[in-house]
Amino acid sequence: MNLIRTMLASDWGQVSKIYKEGIDTGFATFETKIPTYDNWDKVHLKNCRFVGIQKDQITGWAALSPVSSRNVYRGVAEVSVYIAKDFRGLGIGKALMKHLILESEKEGIWTLQSGIFPSNSKSIKLHESLGFRHIGKRERVGKLHGVWIDNVLYERRSKVVGLD
Repeated sequence: MNLIRTMLASDWGQVSKIYKEGIDTGFATFETKIPTYDNWDKVHLKNCRFVGIQKDQITGWAALSPVSSRNVYRGVAEVSVYIAKDFRGLGIGKALMKHLILESEKEGIWTLQSGIFPSNSKSIKLHESLGFRHIGKRERVGKLHGVWIDNVLYERRSKVVGLD
């Protein structure tokens, strides 16, 4: 990957294609269709949205969404990270996540969390490699195509923000 930069609204065509590839795996999200950019934009933080780029092609993206609208949780966000099918296993996810962690701390976010399908071993390995710890499991938390799916919960606490 040559570059990580802030995601722009004009990136949505490529970003949504990568999101669809993630949906198609059947183990990346409970979503079954791509939202419009406006709907996606409403549920994600305006900062901490990044794309990885190689030779003018977006190879992956990462973004944060708030876990709650309550002020007490303003420093807690949920991670989304998706890599284009043809670029998986090349370290792009790790690079995007490292960048996301650093930028989230600059924004005062002290806790990052992820809910991951137990079958998504690559995402679990990625999160663990970056200091996320397993904090539990939500059993049968949602249905995908009529089948109940568990979510394993991972969390990363900042070592520089939220210590006071």
